[in-house]
Amino acid sequence: MISETAPLASLDQWEDDLLSRYPEPEHKSKEDYRNYDTPERDTVREFYRLNHTYQTYDFVREKEREFLKFDKKELPVWGAMEFLNTLVDDSDPDTDLDQLQHLLQTAEAIRADGHPDWFVLTGFLHDMGKVLCLFGEAQWAVVGDTFPVGCKHSDKIVYPEFFVNNPDSQDERYNTKYGVYEPNCGLRNVHMSWGHDEYLYQIMKDYMPEPALYMMRYHSFYSQHREEAYNHLMDEHDHAMFKWVRKFNPYDLYSKSPKPPVVSELKPYYEDLIAKYLPATLKL
Repeated sequence: MISETAPLASLDQWEDDLLSRYPEPEHKSKEDYRNYDTPERDTVREFYRLNHTYQTYDFVREKEREFLKFDKKELPVWGAMEFLNTLVDDSDPDTDLDQLQHLLQTAEAIRADGHPDWFVLTGFLHDMGKVLCLFGEAQWAVVGDTFPVGCKHSDKIVYPEFFVNNPDSQDERYNTKYGVYEPNCGLRNVHMSWGHDEYLYQIMKDYMPEPALYMMRYHSFYSQHREEAYNHLMDEHDHAMFKWVRKFNPYDLYSKSPKPPVVSELKPYYEDLIAKYLPATLKL
């Protein structure tokens, strides 16, 4: 029986599903994009059924109130990464890399391409919000493609048919094109489905440059940065900043390699980088 808390055997299943939906162009034909019907995807389908059923406007506001008090733990960033590493799932047959190694691979790919150091640090930090799982959050409230709540769900969101069970779909306050928002109000005024993206943004918003914050907050917002389904809520500033989100996306998706980085060799560089931008400890 699949658990409503953890339908995926590993959080990596969601990322592997992203790779099959948005593969590198040379690796898959256009007809193979967004193919959700293969039987091995049953746990992913169940994950999105739960996500789309329970990610309501009221649920998101409740989670904002609960977690944005940042009263769960206080740790240095490297300590938070080691905490995150306890999420490694031995049942995942597809990767031997722990969370820290994945983040280092992403960051090192960015660094190899000569991007600014804050961009490198963003690659290193971008999944840190997954610590939500360690505070008892269900997987569908931690990972998954994100989307605005409080307005009509786009059919460009993965598995849109599952929104039929979401109470907001039947609520006239939330089921119109703009819902509780105004046209082109800007994403800063829009509540996104709850998960590790929004949580990390809220932790980092006083410390990192704005392009980094957009990458953190919207890197799972595929229905916009790949499908442009929510242009009607974005303002000109959002459109300008989304070039950074799109620049980050390939590093997140395609930097995985079976060869693990040597953490001990890289740790001094990243500790210096952390100290440049962030305080000694972070409240989670």
